[in-house]
Amino acid sequence: MIDFVRQTVLPYFGIRTNDAKVSPLGNGHINDTFLVRWGDGELVLQGINTQVFKTPNALVENAHKIAKHLSGKRERELYALQVVKPLKTDEGQLAIDLGERGFWRAISYLPHSLSIEVVTCEDEAFSAAKAFGHFSSALSDLDATQLEDVIPQFHHLPGRLEQLQSAVEQDVHQRSAGCREWIYFASSQQALLSELAELSPKLPLRICHNDTKINNMLYDKRDMSSLAIIDLDTCMKGHLMYDFGDMVRTFTSPEEEDSTALDNVHVRESIFAAICRGYLSELGTVLSEDEKNSLWLGARVICLMIGVRFLTDHLNGDVYFNIHHENHNLERAANQFTLYKSLLEQETKLKVYLS
Repeated sequence: MIDFVRQTVLPYFGIRTNDAKVSPLGNGHINDTFLVRWGDGELVLQGINTQVFKTPNALVENAHKIAKHLSGKRERELYALQVVKPLKTDEGQLAIDLGERGFWRAISYLPHSLSIEVVTCEDEAFSAAKAFGHFSSALSDLDATQLEDVIPQFHHLPGRLEQLQSAVEQDVHQRSAGCREWIYFASSQQALLSELAELSPKLPLRICHNDTKINNMLYDKRDMSSLAIIDLDTCMKGHLMYDFGDMVRTFTSPEEEDSTALDNVHVRESIFAAICRGYLSELGTVLSEDEKNSLWLGARVICLMIGVRFLTDHLNGDVYFNIHHENHNLERAANQFTLYKSLLEQETKLKVYLS
């Protein structure tokens, strides 16, 4: 793969040296991402997974519109973070489509950047939540309908539960017998659907990041200040309760999302409180009252829904998320359902931080 990237893909972006150093970057589940360094230059190169993102041109156009808007805000000192920008091909295109050999795009690389996988303290949670809130606040005056839906119904719990049921019924890989406990548990959470049906129509459409994991906020490793929001692949119109929910999902547990140490998977109250403080410090005057009321629902829905998606992919033969060993997606599902249970158990005390 690296030889192919160096010899075939990079020349489209004006890099024609065999001295370019290409190395894998990050641990994303979906795309192939590489850091490319040559001479005094560097960039990030991504091979977009077109089985997941079936309209990859829409993805790069969305990212371009967001980067342009944020760059304009930054020039006027209205946006404090760095902006990851798309880099065009020699022919002025945002990406290159090589058919069966992949759909490739390049973006700027931020030196001195650092990502983390697990939040270790309140300060990390606060700064990351504040950064994601700042990102959304800066985009609040950009018409959300300008962005195309790169994955329709991405955060649609009823549809995700239907997909799970279909996977169970088909059971193509005969895996359902090994996870009946989690299948039953997920299917028993129907009450969330009624809450969604009642509240969702009251919420305005916003430009949402839709993947606010802790490792999608870069720190400046020189002083651990917030540097940039990255991975704009799933930016679409939607409801901000899901961005809040994904922060709760990925910040609050002391374990990574595929940890099998389920006894240690729980929502840390102090981290939840720090998320609320950071996020609302940037969006408190932007969010409507209904949006503020939706945040607790978003936390529950996302924790459950990601577990459902992992479980569905396990049953379907691991066709969506990259796995590193047998039952990896089942382990991820169990982890997320355990975190969801912890969220429910602490509802009374956690909701206080949103009031």
